[in-house]
Amino acid sequence: MKGLSAIPGLPPLLACAGLLAVWELASRVFGISGLPPAHEALRELPNILSDKESLFNILDSMRRMAIGFSVAVAMSIPLGLMMGRSRTVASFFNPLLMVIYPVPKAALMPIIMLWLGVGDIAKTLVIFLGVSLPVIYHSFEGAKAVEEKMLWSGAAMGLSAAQRMIRIVLPAALPEILTGCRTGLVLALITMITSEMIARQSGAGNILFNALDMGQYDTVFAMIIIVGAMGIGLDALFERMRARLVKWSEPQFDIPLSFS
Repeated sequence: MKGLSAIPGLPPLLACAGLLAVWELASRVFGISGLPPAHEALRELPNILSDKESLFNILDSMRRMAIGFSVAVAMSIPLGLMMGRSRTVASFFNPLLMVIYPVPKAALMPIIMLWLGVGDIAKTLVIFLGVSLPVIYHSFEGAKAVEEKMLWSGAAMGLSAAQRMIRIVLPAALPEILTGCRTGLVLALITMITSEMIARQSGAGNILFNALDMGQYDTVFAMIIIVGAMGIGLDALFERMRARLVKWSEPQFDIPLSFS
């Protein structure tokens, strides 16, 4: 008999149900005003999702996130690949990346606001910075791991350096690159919300912070649920795309494994 884990989508649903049950119980036991019962937050979801202004704010957030993520991926993958295949490029950019990497990207928001204001450009730039570093790192590691014999074979076939990068290094490094992109997607969501909570004009983070200011804690937790659902949905879509793109690299087992 197959276990419950064999039913697609059931384990995550059970985990969410368990979390909601613990949340409901904790709210009733502790009676904290800042921790409304789970059913109140869930009841607020239709009100938020049916409000046009709230929907426009959420769509604004998704637009910024999409732009920042796309630009970061488009610029970071080539840079990471070049760093992985060229010591000169790596030695030039490594010190800069080592300085930027440990700095929380949201901490740069006040400085960026001084330079660019509090509009879309500043928030998108913070998202871009948050996504770029993991994508560069994983692209670098993926390119560095490519066997030299493959590149020698490509050179022997008359491929130029650029052609070897596109036809050999990029496909070989793709599984590692997509791992970095998946990490970057999560960071894009985090930096998006954080930047909107700091520069409060529009977006999901703006709704969340305004509700917190006015003591509307059911709305605060409802927005947290919406943001969490956005993250789960985007990650699931990306993982499905990743599995298709690098299906050739996934281990295939002809014989069912048993750990019993």
